[in-house]
This record gives sequence, structure tokens and C-alpha cells, in this order.
Amino acid sequence: MFSSLKIKNFRLYWLGMLVSLIGTWLQSVAQSWLVFQLTGSSFLLGLVGFLSSIPVFILSLFAGVIVDRANKKSILIVTQNAFMVLAFLLAFLTQNKMITATHIMIIAGLNGVIMAFDAPCRQAMVVDLVGKPQLMNAIALNSAAFNSARIIGPALAGILIASIGMGGCFYLNALSFLAVILALLSIKIKPAPEIPARGRFLAELFEGLRFIRHNRTVLVLISMVAVTSLFGVSYIILMPIFAIEVLKVGSTGFGMLMSASGLGALLAALLLARLGDFQKKGQLLAFSSMLFSFSLILFSLSGIFALSRLSLALVGWSSVTAISLINTILQTLTPDRFRGRVMSAFMFTFAGVLPFGNLLAGSLAHLAGVSFAVMLGGIICAVFFTGANLFYPEFRKL
Repeated sequence: MFSSLKIKNFRLYWLGMLVSLIGTWLQSVAQSWLVFQLTGSSFLLGLVGFLSSIPVFILSLFAGVIVDRANKKSILIVTQNAFMVLAFLLAFLTQNKMITATHIMIIAGLNGVIMAFDAPCRQAMVVDLVGKPQLMNAIALNSAAFNSARIIGPALAGILIASIGMGGCFYLNALSFLAVILALLSIKIKPAPEIPARGRFLAELFEGLRFIRHNRTVLVLISMVAVTSLFGVSYIILMPIFAIEVLKVGSTGFGMLMSASGLGALLAALLLARLGDFQKKGQLLAFSSMLFSFSLILFSLSGIFALSRLSLALVGWSSVTAISLINTILQTLTPDRFRGRVMSAFMFTFAGVLPFGNLLAGSLAHLAGVSFAVMLGGIICAVFFTGANLFYPEFRKL
């Protein structure tokens, strides 16, 4: 289950990223709570999510070319330091009661710009750290780190918001970036390849897009990620409203709901890590994508706290299983020279499309209620994944 952690470079990177991710989730929960406390608006919750991800939509494809050209480690050191500075700024403004919704939106937008370069670089660097034989295990363990943070971060936020305040949560997140920065400074990976002539930048971008367009399996997989991001995962941004208005469980219950999803996701990641490079990944992908859709519908209809947590655990399990499998299959099918560009397309659909999903979900929740918004997203996902199974059955043979 933990075989790739025997590789020193990956172990240092993984531990540093785990600490940083806990801080990031701590900030994410506290920030959502702060926005709703300041404004009481479900639309503004969606708008903040939109602003944090729209730069990924605009910039990530261009970032993929840079990732394929440059030293990935150097890129990550710059992006992690930039994240840390913004977290300190958010903490300072909150602590001194200077924070406004406008400040939060500006900082969210700047974080999105950094994420456009950071996310595809992190995805593409995994194979440099572990090699292709350990790729499935390493991707699964990265997902395990992310989802361990989803459990620990929101649970801590539920406690710490009441004890040290939202500003304290933001300070802790800022400090957490030191762990990953120190890890990056310690690891040794291959030097960056020679950078091509600058005049070829757009030619390389379109070359990567042509590779995706002409590889039908890659195109279908990336389309599945896009639909999930646009209609499925935006339930997260609406979680404060479910906690306060639908289930009436307050900040502690909010943290428990987020942690339930994280627990299911963690179990999925550990299972995938244990399975390693197994056969018939496509069959598990087909099952998990449908389970995600129906679990999301179940959550939207639930008014019972225990049932909501159970359905969110299933949502977490199925979403992480599907996304991790897609990530692994994409990287397995992609030649090394296209890896940064394909992973930038993956992040474009995963995080870049997300702002439109957040904005749509926030608007629908404002007009028709949060339950309807989440249920409609689950139905659309179910219809699309059913179509993918019917019209492109080849992916189940992967």
C-alpha cells in the first residue's frame, strides 16, 4: 500500500504536501464560514469559489507548456512561497478586523492564478519522483494525503474557528507551507530539459491540444472530468448552507459533513494504493462514476444528518476513485514530452471548469434552493456517465 513512500524523494515531497494540505483545508473551511458570516449570501459563496478557479480556466493550458519546458521543482518552490504570502495577508486582515468580502475575492483570485501553474506541475512531477511502475501507487497516496487533509482540516476548523478565530486558522495555513517548501528544497530530481525557442510556445500548446483531440480515450476521460467539475463537485461550496439552513448543525456539524466526504475519499485512495497497477481499471471507473452521481442525488434529498454523512462518504469514495483512475490512465497513455500539457488539460477541466460550476450552483441555490441545485447536478452527471458507458464502451477495457 505504501510502496512508493520507500522512495526518499517522494516521501519528503508527500509528507511536506500533507502538512500543507491540512493547512489549505483549514483555510478553505474558515474562509467559506467567513464569507457567509460577512454576507449571508449563497451567491457570494459561489462567487468566491468562481474567482479562486477562473484563473485556472484561463491560464492552465499555457502553464502546461511552461511545465513541459522548465524545472518543475523550481516552479513549485515559487508557487508555494506565493501561496504562503497570500495566506499571511488574509490572516493579517482578518485578525485586525479589516477584512471585507472584496478582500477575500481578490485574494481568492490571486490564489487561483498561482494554482494555474502549481497544480499541473504537481501532477506532472509525480512520475519524475517515482517512475511509471509506481505511478498508480503514488497518485493514490497523493490522493490519500489530500483526503486525509480533508478529514483533519475541516474537523480542526470546526474546533479552531471557535477557539482561535478565523484569523488564527489562516495563520496556521500560512505556516504550513513551510513544510512543503523545505521538502522541495531537500529533494533531488532530474534537471529540466533544454528549453525550446520561445517562438514555438503557441505551436507547442496546439500540438498538445491536437494530441488530446486525436486520442479518443484521452478525450473521453478529460470530458468526464469536465462534467464532474461543472455539475458534480460544486456541492462543496454550498456545504455551509446545508449545515446551517437544511440540517441545522452549525459549524461543528459543518466540519463533520466535510470530514465525512474526506473519510470516504481517504478509504478510496488507500484501496487504490493497495491495488497498485491492477487490471481492468476502466470497469472500476465506470462503477465509481455512476455511484458518485447517485450518492450526490441521495445527499441532496436527505434531511437527516446521519444519512447526509453516509451519502457524502460515498460521494467522497466514488469521486476520488474515479478521478485517481482517470489521472493514472491519462499519465500511462501520455508520452513524457506531452505530460505537462495533458496534465494541464486535466487541471483545466478539473479545476478550471469548477468556477462555472460554483457560479451555477450558487445561482441555482439562490433561486431554487441548495437541495435542488445539488440534485440537478447529480442527475446531469448520471446521464452523461450513462452515455459514456453506452457510446464508448472501450474505456471499460482499460
